[in-house]
This record gives sequence, C-alpha cells and structure tokens, in this order.
Amino acid sequence: MRRKTGFTLIELLVVIAIIAVLMAILMPALNRVREQGKRSTCLSNLKQLTLVWIMYADDNDDKLVNGDTGEYSIHQNETPWVLADWRSGMSVEQKRDAILNGALWPYIKTLKLYKCPTVKKIVRSGVQEEILRTYSVSDSMNCKNWASMGAEMIKKRMDIPNPAYRIVFLDDGGTITSALGGWTVYVKEERWWDPPPVRHGDGTTFSFADGHSEYHKWKDPRTIEFGKRVPPTAFSSNQPGNEDLHWAAVAMWGKAAKH
Repeated sequence: MRRKTGFTLIELLVVIAIIAVLMAILMPALNRVREQGKRSTCLSNLKQLTLVWIMYADDNDDKLVNGDTGEYSIHQNETPWVLADWRSGMSVEQKRDAILNGALWPYIKTLKLYKCPTVKKIVRSGVQEEILRTYSVSDSMNCKNWASMGAEMIKKRMDIPNPAYRIVFLDDGGTITSALGGWTVYVKEERWWDPPPVRHGDGTTFSFADGHSEYHKWKDPRTIEFGKRVPPTAFSSNQPGNEDLHWAAVAMWGKAAKH
C-alpha cells in the first residue's frame, strides 16, 4: 500500500513560527523603504515649489512672493503664495480655493505639491480636519520682520546672501505653524519659537533659495522632545548649547545667538 505523506502538526507550527520571525525582521525594513519613498516625494515637492518661487521673482522684478498666509496681514497689495486656509470651520473646498487663488498657483497648478504624502488629516481644536497643505515659508523670506530680535525679512531675491544655505520652504506636517503665517526661530535666544518639525524620522525636509531641497536630521534630544509634543506648542524653555537652534537660526536669518 502507498503511504500518505504530509506535514505533521509540529512541522506546521515550526513553519508558521519561521514565517512570523521573517515577517518581524522584514516589516521594519519595508516600513523604512516606504518612508524613504515618501521623504523623496516630499523633497521633490519642495524643490518644485522653490523653483516656481524663483520663477515668480524672475517675473516680478526680483521681488519675493508674499510668504504670509493671512496671520500677520502686513503685506499691502501683495497676494500671498497661499491665501488663508487655516481658519476654523473652513471646508475642503475653501482650503482648495485658498491654494488655487494663491500667487504661485499659475506657475505650478498641481495641488498635491503643496502637501507631504504622509499627512492626510490632523486634529485641530479637537476636530479632525482634512489638510491640503503641510508646507510653510521661512519668516525671513518676505513673510515677517522681527525687529525686536534684530531679524529682518528679505524682499528681493538678489539680496539673499548664501542662497544655498537659506531656508525657503519646510515640511512641518500641517501643525499650528504652517496653519498660520510662516515658520520662525529666535535669533538672540537659545530656545524654539515655533516647534521644530519632527518628520520623516528625527528631522524634516527643507528647501533653499538656490532651488535645492534636502533632509536635515536634528541632533539634540531636546529638539526632538519639544518637536514631538502633543499638541504642538510654541515657545520652548531655554536650551543652551543646542546646535539645532544655531543651525536653524543661521539658515533662516543668517545669524544666531552665540553658544
């Protein structure tokens, strides 16, 4: 008689255990690959936004586009790059119209370039909202002067010193900072003004005035701790010697407090 063969229960359990171990090993790697893909898309979005930001200046006698989205309201007769899209109760259609009516839309006309692919919705004031924009502008780029700390915004592209090192856009994930005006840091104090975005790992993506974009990883644990605070808040405690603060202040304003 022919003898039937097959897995015993023990053998089947061993196979299942091996598969489970392999999945446990592979899943973190797959998640990292997926995140790296989203980071690459985010970097591409920022690069394209910055290229049209440059095109706008070329078409407007070197003048930088208004970086404010309605919080500061100090730019007379200057259409902002995105109209106010952060007021409570705004519908998705209203947020979309705020982008479509912004000064950069005629140059780009692609809605998905205003947003990192990792973010779909956020919770603001206890309400879940769909978000169409996660990028904000450096206050120094025709967004907001801060005379009290000796920080002046730039209005002409040719006035930007070392453009390869000066921040234009950044991904802050649609938190309280990009929801309002621009993103800023202190010059004379060693503490955070707006929370440092912790995105795509322990850092975030930035674009620079020469048109390139790059991922910058934070180094000081205090930066990451404050940036991950939920809900996000402005104005950290003093963080003396924080090299992340120094980097951000120099990249934004061209100077920083000594540490």
